Amino acid sequence: MMEEEEDQQKLPDLVKELVHRVLSQNLPPNSPPLNPNSPEFRNSLRYALRILSSRLTPSVAPDAAAIADSIKRRLATHGRSAEALSFADLFTKFASKAQSVNNKWAVIYLLKIISEDRHKTTTTITNPSLLPNLTFSEPTANRGWNNGALLVSKDPENRRDVSFREFANLVKEENEVSEEVLVGDVLYACQGVDGKFVKFESGSKRYVVSDSVRVPRATRSVVHQLCELGVLFRKVSGYIWQSMDRFPNEDVGTVGQAFCSALQDELSEYYKLLAVLEAQSANPIPLVSESASSGNYLSLRRLAVWLAEPMVKMRLMADLVEKCRVLRGGAMAGAIHLHAQHGDPLVHEFMRRLMQRVCSSLFEMVRRWVLEGELEDIFAEFFIVGQPVKAESLWREGYRLHDAMLPSFISPSLAQRILRTGKSINFLRVCCEDRGWADAATEVVTDNGAAARRGGFGYGETDTLEFLVDEAAKRIDKHLLDVIFKRYKFKEHCLAIKQYLLLGQGDFVQYLMDIVGPELSEPANTISSFKLSGLLETAIRASNAQYDDPDILDRLRVKMMPHESGDRGWDVFSLEYDARVPLDTVFTESVMARYLRIFNFLWKLRRVEHALTGAWKTMKPNCITSNSFTRLQHAVKMQLVSTLRRCQVLWVEINHFISNLQYYIMFEVLEVSWSNFLTEMEVAKDLDDLLAAHETYLHSIVEKSLLGELSQSLYKSLFVIFDLILRFRSRADRLYEGIHELQARITESSLSSRDQNKSRSRKQLNDKSAEQGSWIADGRKALTQRAGEFLRNMGQDLDAIAKEYSSLQEEFISQLPVQQHVDLKFLFFRLDFNEFYRRLCPSI
Repeated sequence: MMEEEEDQQKLPDLVKELVHRVLSQNLPPNSPPLNPNSPEFRNSLRYALRILSSRLTPSVAPDAAAIADSIKRRLATHGRSAEALSFADLFTKFASKAQSVNNKWAVIYLLKIISEDRHKTTTTITNPSLLPNLTFSEPTANRGWNNGALLVSKDPENRRDVSFREFANLVKEENEVSEEVLVGDVLYACQGVDGKFVKFESGSKRYVVSDSVRVPRATRSVVHQLCELGVLFRKVSGYIWQSMDRFPNEDVGTVGQAFCSALQDELSEYYKLLAVLEAQSANPIPLVSESASSGNYLSLRRLAVWLAEPMVKMRLMADLVEKCRVLRGGAMAGAIHLHAQHGDPLVHEFMRRLMQRVCSSLFEMVRRWVLEGELEDIFAEFFIVGQPVKAESLWREGYRLHDAMLPSFISPSLAQRILRTGKSINFLRVCCEDRGWADAATEVVTDNGAAARRGGFGYGETDTLEFLVDEAAKRIDKHLLDVIFKRYKFKEHCLAIKQYLLLGQGDFVQYLMDIVGPELSEPANTISSFKLSGLLETAIRASNAQYDDPDILDRLRVKMMPHESGDRGWDVFSLEYDARVPLDTVFTESVMARYLRIFNFLWKLRRVEHALTGAWKTMKPNCITSNSFTRLQHAVKMQLVSTLRRCQVLWVEINHFISNLQYYIMFEVLEVSWSNFLTEMEVAKDLDDLLAAHETYLHSIVEKSLLGELSQSLYKSLFVIFDLILRFRSRADRLYEGIHELQARITESSLSSRDQNKSRSRKQLNDKSAEQGSWIADGRKALTQRAGEFLRNMGQDLDAIAKEYSSLQEEFISQLPVQQHVDLKFLFFRLDFNEFYRRLCPSI
């Protein structure tokens, strides 16, 4: 306790001694010693005690290492690397060995302040109430070391001030214009206004200092660099005013307006900066020989630092203005987006802020399109374009993507989903007359919350946009397919087309062909379509087709195609199916034309099969009794047997070809394609998938049925074969008609014993001979002669048909292996399953 009291007594004495020493250093030479009882000494002592007893805290953090690092950096930047290393070594020893010193950072900071104070210009303190600066007096003018303290020499001749004044005078002589004036002109130029000496030159399109003004080259270069900001400002502001002037009369668009508004906001911030700089430019710039009373002045160098960041932004805005001058809408947003891909955080943040303003109207269009199906695009800025079309063409032609307006930050796949979602809403509203899509859209808004409301998402939130579009598309597409399948019975209508237009309803087709056959054999210009419609109704009532939905049967109609002179009813008869809205979106006119082409092919095939069946009924063995020909000559009898056998063999060969071809068409083409279509129909997620599945189904039938572009030669060869088969049917009918007539005449000639019957038979025979002109009843010899001639002619005709058929069949079969479609190659295996044709013609 005694020691502490002694220390407390020593402290005032130490402070008094310290103040006495400090004041004694500033006494003039040969002056009397300082009196401790003088008022000056007492005031200084009182001031020192007040400072020491105050609770002032330093303005720096108490970190000794940080202060030491700042000292080392200052020494290194002044070219005193050796002293920096020495200081680092001393600080290490001080930090490790001076354990008794608690506030090491305070000691280091004190030394740093003293060192800095020594290098400042010393000023004389006239106020006796304040402590003077700590200065060192030295007896000599030379610097040196005295008892470990560095002595700084004074400059009694003021050579430093003289040098500064001479330099200032030299600068004034070289500069006709002061720097303050140039700074003011540069600030004017940055606002697009000509200054007194800095003016805009229209030829070079830049601000220049007139050559008549005497300015150093370095200063002129700095002014030119700073005035580039003014040139960029003129370009940006000019674009804004030009766009606003065009707005009432021309289509600037909402995106263009948002872009101009965002640029105007950036220019407003730029104006604020210029106002601050102009206020600072009012402060005088100190000469190099003067110490500035305030650091708040503006020189060209300082102005360059202030305008560095605005220069970057203004260059970017000028570049955007140049790129977007002729663009609008989505194209403008895409062009601006390309500049947003930048690694500089300043540029990236600036572009993000700009894009959020520019794209707000585009994202609002997307939101309304996918949730309400509304296309509010007055200025044609959206990447979806609508056009007025009929209801049946709404899905395919009503709306399309405008690639030129598609922004680069929206992928093509996302754009397609956006297009399809809004298109589905309009299809439900216009074609299906359905309002259930509104419930689906409400569910999307409820599930997504704020994201589905106005302004809920914007630029940079692509994931939110995709999620909203996917959710809306999933619900609305599901509702659309439910309406198509359940309300409009799409699957049932597809099955009806398969059953009636593709001739899948066997009993109906067979009965229809039986009852319309005689009518269709007449010339096409003599056939009544009303009568054929009646026969169609009869065929429906006589077959299982009567149990189908009445709405489906009501859509099935007879159609007579355009015909020329010489056409028969078989050539112009067809069936058509009336697909009404909205099913006509799938069954368009072009699609129904392809169905009609398939029907004509299948109808011709069925006609050939029907003809062969009719020929077989005529050729049945029990239709002809050989006992009637026992009275003919043996040669004629053998000729008759040979002709009949040749006709039957040719029929079997033709029937084999037609049966296998029909099996291939009906089962391997139609049924397989239908099964695949049903599978794809079940997994379809939207109307586009359904249309694609139906297109695949129809394309598969066309290609496999020899109706494709690459199978035209096969198709033509096949129709030539069909015509030849029909000609064979007519020759077979003619043969058996002649044989039946011969049989009847032979029978009549055997009844000559009965006079009454003989005279009547002779009269009838004479009448028939007169009508047909083929047989003459003037004796057995003439009858035998006529029979032989007839059989010989028919045999020649059959041989010619057989030869031509073999040639055409060989040509047809030889083309099958080289077809690109694999199913056509399997048709060859079915026709030549026992390699008969391969052995007959090795070239196949």
